[in-house]
This record gives sequence, structure tokens and C-alpha cells, in this order.
Amino acid sequence: MAKPTDLVQGTLDLLILKTLAHQPMHGWGIAQRIRQVSKEALQVNQGALYPALHRLEQQGWIRAKWGESENNRRAKYYSLTPDGAKYLRQEQAQWKRLSLAINLVLEAS
Repeated sequence: MAKPTDLVQGTLDLLILKTLAHQPMHGWGIAQRIRQVSKEALQVNQGALYPALHRLEQQGWIRAKWGESENNRRAKYYSLTPDGAKYLRQEQAQWKRLSLAINLVLEAS
């Protein structure tokens, strides 16, 4: 199996927001979902995840609420705010424009 790919700077926030667009999750669940959906190509370490969650919460794009995890442990659950959903739409559009432009350059002869 190929080794996990390092995330491009700035993409972690986008991945977290997209993950939370589906349902509220705790930090470990977010990391696992990103790993699962990317077919093990992307792995988010705790040292990057929790500062990103804190930053997104400070921006008002996510909110946190304490709850109980599936194994009956206390966990902080994060959910997307309306401002976060708006920001996610904008960032997804920007990402599509950027990746299209990069592909054009890479595929040019």
C-alpha cells in the first residue's frame, strides 16, 4: 500500500468542513472519516487536527458541544454552522478552479 499523502497547506480546513457537512462528529471520527473516504491516502494527525478544529471554531464556521461517544466516553462533537456552510461552498468552488488550472498546466505539452 502506498504511504499516506501529506495534505496541501490549507486543505485540512476544507476537508474538516466537508466532513462535518454530513453530520456532527468528534475529532477522532473526523480523522477516521477523512482517512476512510480518501481510501487511506490522507491521514490527519492529532497535532494538526485539533488546532484546525479550534481555529475553525474561533472563525465561527463550526461549533462544539460535549456529548457521549459510541464507546460511552465524553467527547466534543463538532458541527457546521450556517456561516461554515457558506464558507465551505465558496472554498469548494475556489478549490475546483485551482485544481482545474493546475491540471491544465500539468497536462500541457
